Amino acid sequence: MFLIAIRNKPIGIESDWDRPACLSPSHRIVRFASMPNVPEIADPKRLMLVWGEKPNPETLTLVRQAPDAGELRESMRIVKGPQPFKHNHYFDADFFRHDPKGGTLKTVYGQRVIRVTEDFVVAILGSLEEEVGDAAAEIMYKCGYEWGMEDMKSFYARAQAEFEVEINKMSMGFLLEQWWWPLTIEGWGTWRYDFRQAKQGLIFVDLYESAVAKSIGDIGKVVCYFYAGLFAAVFSVLAKRSLGAIEIQCYSTGEDYCKFLISSSKRVNAAAFWRNEGATSKEIQRKVAQMSS
Repeated sequence: MFLIAIRNKPIGIESDWDRPACLSPSHRIVRFASMPNVPEIADPKRLMLVWGEKPNPETLTLVRQAPDAGELRESMRIVKGPQPFKHNHYFDADFFRHDPKGGTLKTVYGQRVIRVTEDFVVAILGSLEEEVGDAAAEIMYKCGYEWGMEDMKSFYARAQAEFEVEINKMSMGFLLEQWWWPLTIEGWGTWRYDFRQAKQGLIFVDLYESAVAKSIGDIGKVVCYFYAGLFAAVFSVLAKRSLGAIEIQCYSTGEDYCKFLISSSKRVNAAAFWRNEGATSKEIQRKVAQMSS
C-alpha cells in the first residue's frame, strides 16, 4: 500500500479499484521497452519560477506551534524549549489526517492523497503500454518529471516557511532529507544519495523498495522511469541547471535495489545506450566517469 498525491483537484474513485479481481490478466503484465534517449524537457524559465517560490505559511497550519512562527531569518536558529513548528511526523497517525465524513485523506501539510495497492500501479502501467506501446517509458519519465517540478514548488514554499530561512541558506543534505522523508512515509521507498563525484557532474541515487519495481516484480528490464523523471526534475531545480536521469540498475532485473544516474543529457544518453547494450551498473559508472562533461 502506498499513496499518490492529488494536486488541488477532487477525484472520483470507482469502488472497483479496491478489488484486484477487476484487473484483467493483460493488465498484470508490463513489458516496458527501453527508452532510446532521455528527453530534454527542462525549461529555464520554469526552473526560475520554482527558485522564486516564496514561503507559504498556509501549508503549515497543522504544524504551527507558536503565533510568531514563519518570519524569514538570516540563518537557521536553534530554539530552546517549545518549538515554533512540530517537525517530526514519522508515523501515520501524525502525518495523515483522515476525514471519514468528507471521504478524504490529507497529509499534515494539507496535500490530498489517495491510498492505492500494487495492483493499481500494475494496471496503470499495463494500460499505458497497451495504449501507446514503446512510448510508455518516455511518458512515465515525463510524468515523473512533472511531479518533481510541482513537488519542488510546494516544497520550496513549505520548507522556507517551516525553517524560517531561504532555501539557498540550507545545506544540501538537509534539503534532500526534508524533501524525501514524506515520500518514504507515503510508501515510495527509502533512498541513499551519493555526491562523491558531484564535482565531475555525476550524482547517483540508490532507491530501496521502489513502489514501481516492487509492484511489477522481476521481468528482466528496468521499469522505474517514473522515478528517473522525478530525480531529473528535483536535481535540476537544486542544481539550477538542466539535468537528466536514468536508471542503471533495477529491482525488476533481479537486483537488490535500484540505482539512478543524474547528470547532463550527454552522459545520461550515453548511459542509456550502454545499458541497452547490456552493460552492468558498474560498467556504466566507470564509462560515464571517463567522459568529458
